[in-house]
Amino acid sequence: MMVRESLSHPAVLEILQELIRTPSVNPSISPDEAHGEEPIAKVAQNWLTANGVNSWLEEAAVGRPNVVAEVGGGKGPTLVFCAHLDTVGTKGMTIPPFEPRVVGNRVYGRGSYDMKGSAAAILSAATALGHDDFSGRVLVALVADEEYASIGAQDFVKHHLADACVLTEPSEGRLILGHKGFVWAEIVTTGHAAHGSRWDLGVSAIAKMGRIICALEDFDQVELRSRVHPLVGSASLHCSLIKGGSGLSTYAEECRLKVERRTLPGELPHRVIQEIQEVIRSTGEGAKVYCLLDRPPLDCDRESKIATCLREAASSATGETPEEGGVGYWMDAALFHAAGIPTVNYGPGGAGAHEAVEWVDLDSVVSCARVLAETARRFCNS
Repeated sequence: MMVRESLSHPAVLEILQELIRTPSVNPSISPDEAHGEEPIAKVAQNWLTANGVNSWLEEAAVGRPNVVAEVGGGKGPTLVFCAHLDTVGTKGMTIPPFEPRVVGNRVYGRGSYDMKGSAAAILSAATALGHDDFSGRVLVALVADEEYASIGAQDFVKHHLADACVLTEPSEGRLILGHKGFVWAEIVTTGHAAHGSRWDLGVSAIAKMGRIICALEDFDQVELRSRVHPLVGSASLHCSLIKGGSGLSTYAEECRLKVERRTLPGELPHRVIQEIQEVIRSTGEGAKVYCLLDRPPLDCDRESKIATCLREAASSATGETPEEGGVGYWMDAALFHAAGIPTVNYGPGGAGAHEAVEWVDLDSVVSCARVLAETARRFCNS
């Protein structure tokens, strides 16, 4: 494939359709579909090899590979382009999930927007860069499991060093410099089981939890909503899942509540847990609090080299300076940033992530590919 053709609409559409056509539902969230990333990883790796790009598979877990590729080998800086290959499930979809239908400028299918359009842009940019002579190198990271536990991105940063990263989650052509993190926590209250008629003996763990829930709701509305970051907005907490009791005529011996706390840049998981404990103490109730999972926020300096190069590349490739901002949801970008790799996000447009109808804008995918290629030239040659 000629370099000028690799960034053309037909060439980008070809690989995008091939990616959509290959199911890659994350088995951890939809085990009944259980496609996994191995088939699509092989498609991407074979496509890179066929287009002269050095590439290989690295298993983040058994049957859960990342696709890694390298372009250039100079002594200049190393830049990573990252997208995830897994998707959510297809239940409830009202379009054929794996038949990449093109209507006007829209390409439909599960994962088209989140985020196989981005993966197609990366593959196309890597092919174009393979014909360039530049002093640094570009690493492609098409990772597994972003939709669940991000084992792919975590594995990649353990084994690869880089000077910067561009994550490519859909951003409608905006330069994303920050996003929220999160903490998942479980709160456990304990009561005393007794027959429903024995109010003198029974203590309901559910009643205890009810008072805690009310306090957490107040904490969210009064305290957390007043904490505002200029890029990503306010902090928040919500009660997500609750389970308690053993029977209608029995005082509940135990109640378990799972909460999600969305964190701002600068907020730390241990302090989040401390604050939840403080709220519980304010109710006069006792409970145990466990941290189940935490992921850091992202806050990239807009004057960093990678932000500057991407801003200039987008302006050159599209004729417009990209809008800058942040988002409330979490991305793998934070894992790269936490590993000491300055990271921004820039991706295509579309709609329908995790929804019944999903599509990506083909023009924006092609534009993204061209911006990525130009970003690499500027960053790696600087």
